[in-house]
Amino acid sequence: MKELLMSIGAGIIVGIVFKLLKLPLPAPPVLTGILGIVGVYAGGKIMDFLLRAT
Repeated sequence: MKELLMSIGAGIIVGIVFKLLKLPLPAPPVLTGILGIVGVYAGGKIMDFLLRAT
């Protein structure tokens, strides 16, 4: 849980700094981009599971 809170906190800080510097956010601007990132992560985890199962 601590890692999750630290990750969210770091993301918020990065978002604030980028906006203060008037830079584009270093993240996908739409839900489809975010879901793509989640899909890549899920695919990696599934392969880890399958490789350990064999």
